[in-house]
Amino acid sequence: MNKPNTPPYLLLDTGSCRKLEQVGPYRIVRPALNAFWRPTLPEKEWNAADAVFERQSTGGGVWTWKRGLKQPEEGNWIVRWGEVNFLVKPTHFGHLGFFAEQIGNWAWLRESSALLPAGSDTLNLFAYSGGATFAMAQGGANACHLDASRGIIDWANKNQALNNDLKGKIRWICDDAMKFVAREQRRGHKYRGIVLDPPSFGRGAQGQVWKIESDIADLLASVRAILDTSGRFFILLTCHSPGFSAFSLGRMLEQAFPDFAAQVESGEMLIPETSAPGRALPAGLYARLRN
Repeated sequence: MNKPNTPPYLLLDTGSCRKLEQVGPYRIVRPALNAFWRPTLPEKEWNAADAVFERQSTGGGVWTWKRGLKQPEEGNWIVRWGEVNFLVKPTHFGHLGFFAEQIGNWAWLRESSALLPAGSDTLNLFAYSGGATFAMAQGGANACHLDASRGIIDWANKNQALNNDLKGKIRWICDDAMKFVAREQRRGHKYRGIVLDPPSFGRGAQGQVWKIESDIADLLASVRAILDTSGRFFILLTCHSPGFSAFSLGRMLEQAFPDFAAQVESGEMLIPETSAPGRALPAGLYARLRN
């Protein structure tokens, strides 16, 4: 159920390639590799952090909890961000279980879904813990949540249970994204809205290799075939991969949807900071289209 007075997530400050975050009751420090500027808050604010995540050269990283604190047990750490309650689980990659930079896209997805005909189907590929799925469901769409990891889908299910307004509005699919899209195309199943946040690199169950640089064009072409563009529709593509720019991501979407190229918009995903008005941390790119 919804937790009353769920504490929020806040980005307190950034700088020196780090970010200082208030994640519910805990203050943490994590890397922010593009925050080249100096921090705004004094060092004592950063030193008051409850935990610090540091990357290791061998991959992944290590969480250090200070002042005798231990990492909270699963289920005891919940925050609210972007009108959704999330279960926080720090991973060895330094992730928390939601990407705060998607907040602007979630608002866009709620608005876009509310514009669709009643009962419209939408699809979230590479869906992770459900932020975009939940936003579409909150906008009134029938949302399909697809991820290749059963564990991630279980996590997203727990997030759904924390939000009363999401019950009965989501279809859960554990599958390879490309294979699922191909089957939907054969079945003639169409969607009015599609979200894609593909990884930079990955391997399928049969060892097939995914590289965003070489495979994104084919993915967009496949998605184009299952998107109903006869009336209102939308598509959102996000990316955290080096080598892409907002312009290049937007151009990929324009190429996949040439009849709607003029309606494509692209930009940087931003997390607003509380340290000073108007400041934000850029953290990835988006390209999106709404008709």
